[in-house]
Amino acid sequence: MQDGITTSMKTAVSIDDTLMERADAVAQELGMSRSGLVAEALRGYLDERRRRSITEQLDEAYADEPNDGERRLSGRLKSKASVFEVW
Repeated sequence: MQDGITTSMKTAVSIDDTLMERADAVAQELGMSRSGLVAEALRGYLDERRRRSITEQLDEAYADEPNDGERRLSGRLKSKASVFEVW
């Protein structure tokens, strides 16, 4: 997108006849063009894939046990917190 102008690219893809018929029916039902439906479906798929990727990365980051440095830091923070509990 440049200066508020949306650009698009024509492309050819091979899609099973039955799937295309179903897509055409849904596009008509929604009052969309075939291209609009395909673009929306692709956008949704890519967004969901990105979300899954981010979730998987976060799961991986938090799945491991804390390393020695993290344990030491956690211990120091707990000891400082216990000093404040006495007050």
